[in-house]
Amino acid sequence: MVDYGERYAATCAACHGSEGRSELPLVPSLAGQHSFYVITQLFLFRDGRRNDHPLSAAMSALAKGLSDADLRGYSEAIARLPAAALAAVPLEQASPPRDVARFERGRQLAAAHRCGSCHGADLAGGGQVPRLGGQREDYLQIALKGFQGGTRLGYTPAMNEALSGLKANDLEDLAHYLAQSLNNGQ
Repeated sequence: MVDYGERYAATCAACHGSEGRSELPLVPSLAGQHSFYVITQLFLFRDGRRNDHPLSAAMSALAKGLSDADLRGYSEAIARLPAAALAAVPLEQASPPRDVARFERGRQLAAAHRCGSCHGADLAGGGQVPRLGGQREDYLQIALKGFQGGTRLGYTPAMNEALSGLKANDLEDLAHYLAQSLNNGQ
């Protein structure tokens, strides 16, 4: 039987962190992500349909040879990475220090655009919806810009619609808020 926890440690941890907390620029943290979300993203990488990120080619190359069983195994191993790992490393190492004004603007944008209706009041996501709270700010900026510009695939156009009309600085403030938010935005 394949131990996907060991395979994660050997293949993924160098970039995404042994506990799922990335300390590398632009590389997302995987701790606390849900299996259904992860398997979908791995499938999109394997099929070459995730090309919205500077490191997409590397992820697609890694995922290209994965079987469906591998996708399930990795997604289940990643789903076991504890969300608590997001708070284990000082936030300053993954995101800039909290700017109170930007955080508040981002909080207001998240409320106005109803981020919590899909991602949950605690921003922990669920099912096919990713955890956003505690994610790397630089990664969130890329994802938000990708959804807004239509280069990032979603299950529906909901993300594209939710972000329409926002300016670049709005996306930056929203990313700042989400990255700084753990435990219900606190």
